[in-house]
Amino acid sequence: EEQKRLLEQRPDQPPQPRVLRIAIIGAPNAGKSTLCNQLLGRKVFPVSKKVHTSRCKARGVITHEDTQLIILDTPGLTNPLKAKRHNLDEAMLTDPWDSMKHADLVLVLVDVSDHWTRNSLSKEVLRCLSQFPHIPSVLVLNKVDVLKKKFLLLEIATDLTEGIVNGKKLEVKSSPKQDSRSSVKVPLHPTQASPAESKVPGSPFGQERNQEAQEGSGLDRSSDAGAAGTGERPQHRGVRGLKDMKGWPHFQEIFMLAALRGEEVDTLKRYLLMQAKPGPWEFHSEVLTSQSPQEICDNIIREKLLEYLPLEVPYGVTQVTQVWEEGECGELLIVQSLLVPRESHKRMLIGRGGKVISRIAQEAGQDLMNAFLCEVRLKLKVEVKG
Repeated sequence: EEQKRLLEQRPDQPPQPRVLRIAIIGAPNAGKSTLCNQLLGRKVFPVSKKVHTSRCKARGVITHEDTQLIILDTPGLTNPLKAKRHNLDEAMLTDPWDSMKHADLVLVLVDVSDHWTRNSLSKEVLRCLSQFPHIPSVLVLNKVDVLKKKFLLLEIATDLTEGIVNGKKLEVKSSPKQDSRSSVKVPLHPTQASPAESKVPGSPFGQERNQEAQEGSGLDRSSDAGAAGTGERPQHRGVRGLKDMKGWPHFQEIFMLAALRGEEVDTLKRYLLMQAKPGPWEFHSEVLTSQSPQEICDNIIREKLLEYLPLEVPYGVTQVTQVWEEGECGELLIVQSLLVPRESHKRMLIGRGGKVISRIAQEAGQDLMNAFLCEVRLKLKVEVKG
């Protein structure tokens, strides 16, 4: 009830409010929800090693002084064939595109630990960027802590940007051996690709940036000529033009971080706060997410199902909340039925001696306590559909 009241309440606007709507896109399992949770400072989005944990568009809200960041955590960009395989509904294909329409800035997240996909953006991501070329975009390389050979970051960054960032060509120059723990300091040096032109009207990147954010980008700027963007909106490319592209040459910045460990997330957060433009807040300052408590609960339980059930089994589970009650001492009692299509799936979910379902209930209950900041008693029942 309190969350519903806050969402319906008019935002408590400061005298000079600033706002930035951020769409985070990328391949499934790139770490979008993990990054969102780190930026928010609390776990409200589901996280799993399996793809398509996020099933819908949800918003996270960061309010800092006079600035509000609205993060649009979107499902991983996928295609109709994969959507059908994982029993995903139509919204999984349209939500990322809807988020882009409302965004002031787009973060493209790439998992650098995946050696199969890290050197090229997926066709879905490239198609999305080419459809909205007027929206400033930033490349975020995630899971850099997993990458043992840090010099590969230079190659990856060059491939994903086609060697151009903020209108400047990237030059890889020899430098002293980097600390293997370093996640952002890479010897990339942008040099001017073309004469500096006028700033993009209305672009949040026309502002001066403080030294901290420039260091966090991992790019050593040889001059200020490109700091305001290229001044030229990238031209729309058709699907044919995308076939020969591995990267996107119109990124404004590159950030390198480890979202799971929180490395360099604050640097990205400071940068985002600086890009906010004058405008009214959309949410009350106490709102952390647009999701209802029930949606958060469903998502956290689904996260555990994805983690502990094999193959396609968790994608066929239907969740039905039967009880949602607040006790006399403020504790929350939740009873949820998990409906599965087959008896064999029921046995997998319960596990030998009920170990699997007990572990899911225990871990989900703990996450819910951390999310709701109250005592939670969670009971899960497993039943065969029909």
